[in-house]
Amino acid sequence: MEIHLIAPLRSLLVIFALYWAAHLPAQQICTGNLGENIFTAGDFGSGPTNLVLSNPGIAPGYTYTLSPPPSDGFYTVTNNTGAWGGLFSTWLPIRDNSSDPQGYMMVVNASFSAGIFYEQTVDGLCENTLYEFTADVINLIRNSVSNHIKPNVSFLINDEVRYSSGDIPQNEQWNTYGFTFTTEPGETSVKLTLRNNAPGGIGNDLALDNISFRACGPAALILPVEVANICEDGSPIPLNATIQGDQFTDPALQWQQSFDEGATWQDIPGATGVTIQHTQLSGGYYYYRYLLANSPANLANSKCRIISNVKVVYVQPKFHSVLDTICEGGTYLFGARPLMEEGVYIDTLVSSIGCDSIVTLELTVVPDGGLAAEMSVNDPSCAGYQDGVIEVSNVRNFYPPVTISLDGEEVTAEEASFNNLAAGSYFLFVYDRLGCSVEYDVVLDDPVPLSLGLGPDRSIGLGDGLTLPVTTNYPLASVEWSPSELVICDDDCLKPLLQPLRTTTFTFSGTTANGCTATDSIRVEVKDVRAVYFPNAFSPNEDGRNDRFTLFAGEPNVQEVVSMKVFNRWGALVFESGNFPPNGPGQGWDGTFKGELAPAGAYTYVFRVRFLDEVELEYTGVVHLLR
Repeated sequence: MEIHLIAPLRSLLVIFALYWAAHLPAQQICTGNLGENIFTAGDFGSGPTNLVLSNPGIAPGYTYTLSPPPSDGFYTVTNNTGAWGGLFSTWLPIRDNSSDPQGYMMVVNASFSAGIFYEQTVDGLCENTLYEFTADVINLIRNSVSNHIKPNVSFLINDEVRYSSGDIPQNEQWNTYGFTFTTEPGETSVKLTLRNNAPGGIGNDLALDNISFRACGPAALILPVEVANICEDGSPIPLNATIQGDQFTDPALQWQQSFDEGATWQDIPGATGVTIQHTQLSGGYYYYRYLLANSPANLANSKCRIISNVKVVYVQPKFHSVLDTICEGGTYLFGARPLMEEGVYIDTLVSSIGCDSIVTLELTVVPDGGLAAEMSVNDPSCAGYQDGVIEVSNVRNFYPPVTISLDGEEVTAEEASFNNLAAGSYFLFVYDRLGCSVEYDVVLDDPVPLSLGLGPDRSIGLGDGLTLPVTTNYPLASVEWSPSELVICDDDCLKPLLQPLRTTTFTFSGTTANGCTATDSIRVEVKDVRAVYFPNAFSPNEDGRNDRFTLFAGEPNVQEVVSMKVFNRWGALVFESGNFPPNGPGQGWDGTFKGELAPAGAYTYVFRVRFLDEVELEYTGVVHLLR
């Protein structure tokens, strides 16, 4: 349903939107490091159901609905608009802005006037602290749709507009909008609001995700950011906090370490200085970061501090033990030595970072059980086509898992189908996890190309027909002639009658049951033959021979005598007729004039003749009347 605003109201809303766009500061995102997201539910969570079944109560200006798509003034929380059966044709079928296939987002169909569609109050903040407030927004209208209102979102702090997005483009992309602000002295609680500015009606539909409210501070770094590699028999190394920026006049920091690859963090007791030492020299990976705030009191508040980048220290072990197994007849490359027999081997290696390492390899050799596979091959259906298939099945006598490779395309499975193949030779390689393998050379043959033959170009006279047999090396499932209106087909159109009226090139196309196609053409020249005959004498004596003077012609070369006139020697018209076929025994002049026998002698005639190709010609001459 399309609803249009009354013109004065719409104009007023547009004026307000333009006013705010002209008087608000440009977007300013945090240029340093951020703290943890205070909005822990800012990504709306995730779940297996398409809609969140309970009203989250986050949009005081809108009504929650479980009947998508939402109407004007309604919203819902979903993980996929493309799963809605009644999705508007102008809307995008999208998921949320994350890698989680079940992640939720908020979908809003704007109200008819400016309205709040998200609002949260945050307590426990720190005064005189810089925060960043952002959200990801996408215009739900497809970019091919025109004349739709674009969303426009304002960000409010304690009911005061601090930033507006302006018109959100129909670019079918998520866009991040937001700004930074500093809490006032004594201010530890703020109300954060997102408000729709554009009028509702046709358009102004959006999705919202990843609402973020974080402390913002200087760039808090542990440099260099790359992994620090040291040897197990090396020395402890220092880790230094680098703070770039003067936002914090009284910086306080706390170093932390993670023992689960960054999932959780623990404070390092007493580690509050700019530098700490990594002293653990047992082989493995170690994860560090630090928290930074503007004072020790702020450091204790998770809503007031920022987080540095994560620094990884890798201690490369000196002693390495390797257990491996190969298939009988295979080779294991240990350093520079190729090994084929089982046993325990020791070698001293220098790693890429210069650490001396002692590697002990315990190698086991297992018997080759005779890995084998079965294949079925389907050649391309037509010459030059790429629809051949090689199927591999019944792989046996292997140590799982098994991998099937065709010219480098690999499938880890016990059967595989390789499709869309052209004719040619292929290398099929099947191997298991221990290196037992079998190889096959597979050939796909190109079928003999479909050929069609119409023979050499031909010539016929006007009005003649040409029976043209088609030669082919395959049975044809369908055929086509062009121009079809000049072709009279037999049962299968492979021996048709061609009847052109002028020189024509005929094209024949044939298709086999496999879909193979071929084409041939022939040029049929139509010679300009005018097969007409006028007697030079006739004797109307009723003896059944030459009793009438008329036109004799080849049929259907001549279609009609349009007109016939006979004059005596003084130029008087003695006979006139027309619109009759040639060769008619009852047609023409019977040698009378006004009911009386015309005298013998020479008479002049004028014939106008229409031919099969619609050409009309005029013929004159003299005929002798004999008595």
